[in-house]
Amino acid sequence: MIGPLADGPVDVHAHWLPEELFALPPGAPYGPLHDRDGELHLGAVPLSIATRAMSDVPAIRADMAAAGIGVRVLSAPPFAFPVAGPAAAYVEAFNSALGAIVAGSGGALVGLGLVSLDAPGPATAQLEELAGRPGIAGVAVPPLLAGASLDRGVLRHVLGEASRLGLSVLVHPMQLPRPEWADHYLANLVGNPVETATAVAALLLGGVREALPDLRVCFVHGGGCTPGLLGRWDHGWRTRPDVRRDSTRPPGEAVRALWFDTVTHDPGLLDLLVARVGKEAVVCGSDHPFDMAQRDPVGFATGVGLDAAALTANARAFLGAGR
Repeated sequence: MIGPLADGPVDVHAHWLPEELFALPPGAPYGPLHDRDGELHLGAVPLSIATRAMSDVPAIRADMAAAGIGVRVLSAPPFAFPVAGPAAAYVEAFNSALGAIVAGSGGALVGLGLVSLDAPGPATAQLEELAGRPGIAGVAVPPLLAGASLDRGVLRHVLGEASRLGLSVLVHPMQLPRPEWADHYLANLVGNPVETATAVAALLLGGVREALPDLRVCFVHGGGCTPGLLGRWDHGWRTRPDVRRDSTRPPGEAVRALWFDTVTHDPGLLDLLVARVGKEAVVCGSDHPFDMAQRDPVGFATGVGLDAAALTANARAFLGAGR
């Protein structure tokens, strides 16, 4: 439930986690987070960011001012997603802490909460609670869970309930480890875009968006590999009955009902994204405070011809805040 937003550009993709939750959910595949001389580490791995950039609200507000951001949407970093079993206490602690900082921000901060991902029942109860929290627009979820994506299992249930409750959904990859991606940061550089494209394909080919016409869902990092694969998906949809079994529209058409952020690191790729999904589907994102963040999100987007006011209107539509 979000009220009036502050003026200025909206950054839909930024992360926050209070220090008291650095232990991460039970069974988390990474971590825990900890501070070492002011620098944030995930387990033994340095994250190349200052600890306060993740957890300190004044530091986040200062970064917003420097980047010309009027409204920043905060979600948990993906390693805090509760993907390894029951985590109701952690979810409640995060949502309560997030609700407290966004409710007192004068519309400059908006929250996307967490939900348990081990069973449908707890997720429904948590989503219903999020829908009543001031300053909370929706929920952030991973693109993959237990061998399934957005068209099956708990993730599909969460999308259905979010649509019913009028909540926005941000889909963020988890940088899942694979042996062939062990070196050169490939779990991020290759894995993240592949995870996201898998989720977009599952949503479109699985008929989820058709079944949930009111669903507001945004994919980060420009949709990962999606812009370059839509032509291939369309060809498969036209030529193979198993590809089009659960959907009535080719992916290249259905994709225009989704949102995608601008964190592409490549003006040419951002141009391609706009060409494939339409200007109305693109929203400004930063990925603050990570090393792969777009440090000047508004300047990057407007530098390729996107209009700042239109990006803000798109973000407000995604958040259910109108214009």
